[in-house]
Amino acid sequence: MKIFNNIDDFKAKNPVVTVGTFDGVHLGHQKIFNHVKSLADKLGGESVVFTFWPHPRMVLDPKADKVSMINSIEEKIELIEYQGIDNLIIIPFTKEFSELSYCDFIEKFLHQKIKMKGLIVGYDHKFGHDREGNFDKLKNCTDKYNSKIEKVEALSVEGVNISSTIVRKKILDGNIETANKYLSRIFSIKGKVVEGKKIGRNLGFPTANIKIQESYKIIPKNGVYAVDVEYENKKYYGMLNIGFRPTLNEENQTQSIETHIFSFYHNIYDSCLKINFHRRIRAEMKFKNIEELKTQLFNDKIKVEQYFKIKENTLK
Repeated sequence: MKIFNNIDDFKAKNPVVTVGTFDGVHLGHQKIFNHVKSLADKLGGESVVFTFWPHPRMVLDPKADKVSMINSIEEKIELIEYQGIDNLIIIPFTKEFSELSYCDFIEKFLHQKIKMKGLIVGYDHKFGHDREGNFDKLKNCTDKYNSKIEKVEALSVEGVNISSTIVRKKILDGNIETANKYLSRIFSIKGKVVEGKKIGRNLGFPTANIKIQESYKIIPKNGVYAVDVEYENKKYYGMLNIGFRPTLNEENQTQSIETHIFSFYHNIYDSCLKINFHRRIRAEMKFKNIEELKTQLFNDKIKVEQYFKIKENTLK
């Protein structure tokens, strides 16, 4: 896949384009990408995904520091490439850019710069300033340039139209299994292992304390999760806790992400780990004392091990 950060450098044969933020690259996005590739094949051309960074909400939302994204830009690039797209254009999103009308965008970017031959849009996608460019208006613009335009209907799973908003909600609710179904892959985070207070080690459950690389990355609901951890091209099972450690009664406690990796004895301080979320095991709880917490951790581990054992057996 060719990646363009400057649209002036773009060149492709009979480009068929789709435009959007594509946070999550979920099943609905994948359906759109398949239509892009199909039309490109019919026209003897190349598929093009035109996206933005930062996400428009980060620029236009006054509460941008609270905006949560499913993917980092690096993850999004990797996921779009996995979909078999030929070309990816990443344009900086600015307030000035947001004020372009839909017809100006089509003329200045898609027609003059990209020289597109086809445009694929989602069923509810709207272009331009104040999202005024619906499908019918877009068609009037693309017809001027003899470009095909097609609308892709919603992808529905069990009566739910899949969207980035829906996926984010499932993650924030701790409903990781449903989020994974909508993403068609396992939701993950990446982070650096930093020094902790070694409380888990004293309980017999040493943990890797994770600092997320991107402040905007969405974090699942507090609780205990069954996870697998990728380290040096190997996967290890483990259990992860997100929360404020209420049993320890610490003042000014900030949210922590701590992973206990099963049968793992490496020194990994300052290493970067990828953590894949499979299922939320339980909510965050406050226990009467440390011994009660320790007993619960043993029970959590048994439950997580059983979960992965069943999962492995179903895959055989």
